[in-house]
Amino acid sequence: MTPPQRKRRRPRPELVPPPLPSVPPAPENGGEDGDNKNPERLYVISGADGARAELDLVTLIVARADPPPSVTPEQAVLLRLCLAPLSVAELSAYLNLPFSAMTALITELITAELVQARAPIVRQALPDRSLLEAVMHGLQRL
Repeated sequence: MTPPQRKRRRPRPELVPPPLPSVPPAPENGGEDGDNKNPERLYVISGADGARAELDLVTLIVARADPPPSVTPEQAVLLRLCLAPLSVAELSAYLNLPFSAMTALITELITAELVQARAPIVRQALPDRSLLEAVMHGLQRL
């Protein structure tokens, strides 16, 4: 038994509006390339250049406190997201901000002691031999 097939409806020609004349869109940020990125907004978010914390993409960020009323909206969202540990890469993706802007935001929150940065866990290059032998003997006993 074959499933029923849908038939496409063709719009009646009298109901289709005529095409609009093609007009190139005006650039939103006043640049020549017309892309939608706004570097001024990133500067406002990240603030003036200053000392930055040594953060990696996999550094975990955890909130220490609720967002006070004095923080910026981006920082408040970041604090709400960091109730559970999240990496800088995840926060950057959730807030749709580049890594450089995220490091500036997180540095301000670290200096205000509102978040804590945890270094990623470094694994050993080779596992412990005694652990591997114990696993092997346990599997052999099964």
